[in-house]
Amino acid sequence: MADAGEKTGDNTPARRGPAVPLPAAEAPFDAIGLARHLLRTIRSGALATLDPEDGTPFVSLVTIATDVDGTPLMLLSRLSAHTRNLLADPRASLLFSAGGKGDPLAHPRLTVTGRVAQTAEPRARARFIARHPKAKLYADFPDFGFFALEPKAGHLNGGFAKAAVLTAGELRLDLTGAEGLVAGEAGAVEHMNADHADALALYAAGTGAEPGPWRLTGLDTEGMDLLTGDRTARVLFPAPIREMGGLRKILVTMAAEARAGAAPKTE
Repeated sequence: MADAGEKTGDNTPARRGPAVPLPAAEAPFDAIGLARHLLRTIRSGALATLDPEDGTPFVSLVTIATDVDGTPLMLLSRLSAHTRNLLADPRASLLFSAGGKGDPLAHPRLTVTGRVAQTAEPRARARFIARHPKAKLYADFPDFGFFALEPKAGHLNGGFAKAAVLTAGELRLDLTGAEGLVAGEAGAVEHMNADHADALALYAAGTGAEPGPWRLTGLDTEGMDLLTGDRTARVLFPAPIREMGGLRKILVTMAAEARAGAAPKTE
């Protein structure tokens, strides 16, 4: 394809082709970090499925959580059109949009494409309900089930002139060597919520979040997911961790540093 400044054979300017987003690793901004942030902080999004009769795209609103590695999770009713579509053709995409004041196109959004399958993994249920507590009222109804979107690729628009494409490996975390952390996640979450609400508030404040009764909904090798009401916060660790001993140390260090930073200065 000719560049905008090139000429065709008859010396007329070549027509500009469509812009092609850069691979995330080559983008002039932290595309991978921003994409993972959207995955972890957006609690609802647009699910696009395909009508099995004629292939017409069908878009609906769904609530979203993530598995430990970042795989998007949904709780869907089999009575819904999107679920019937997925059972006939699992190809789908999810739009995660940050939203905000002003021009909606000025805010970052991420589209994740892939295939959706139902999951009976207990962790999927636990993490989804932690992110959406009211879903516990109907999660076990016989017509509902948990579904996971196995990512194939991602398309990130981070705002004006910020676009990138991501691979499945860039969207999700590699949990190799973190099996102990994954196994101990539920216990760590319960302990932090029961005994360390003050520390969770400090972690949230460190992200710039407003005060609130913050609680931990999940953790992974890169950070923690917090929730208060309908507001979320993503807290990143200073460095990735892969085992429970490292998690305890880093949480204590982060809390101590946050308290020191919040303490009033004296002459």
